[in-house]
Amino acid sequence: MKLSKSISFGLMAVSLLTYACGGGGSSTSTTTETVATPPPAAAPVSLEDKYKDDPVFIAGSAKTKEAGCTACHMVERKIVGPSYADVAAKYESTPENIELLTSHVINGHVGTWGEIQMPAHPQLAKEDVETMVKYVLLLKK
Repeated sequence: MKLSKSISFGLMAVSLLTYACGGGGSSTSTTTETVATPPPAAAPVSLEDKYKDDPVFIAGSAKTKEAGCTACHMVERKIVGPSYADVAAKYESTPENIELLTSHVINGHVGTWGEIQMPAHPQLAKEDVETMVKYVLLLKK
């Protein structure tokens, strides 16, 4: 009697296991679902890479480095002053804005970007500063 109960229990356990693993039930059809994997996102292009062949970029970048602007400004990240990209986002490249920003660089300015003052740079030639401002305004994201 014990043996038949053990065999019955064993058969029932195997049946349940088979059913649980997909062996039971009346439906034998299977469906295969294909999930589309999106293509990997392209790595974002830095503004420096985007404009590296532009003559305004080349001249302005060289002049800002030469003048020491990179001590307070970076292309895409705020340090002491705003990033060049933030300035480009705020100002359109118009003759009026080029004149305004040239004046801010040469004479100094405070208030537009907070309470830290942009020091005056009277030693810089106006034409060089205009080149730098045109470069900065080019750097739109």
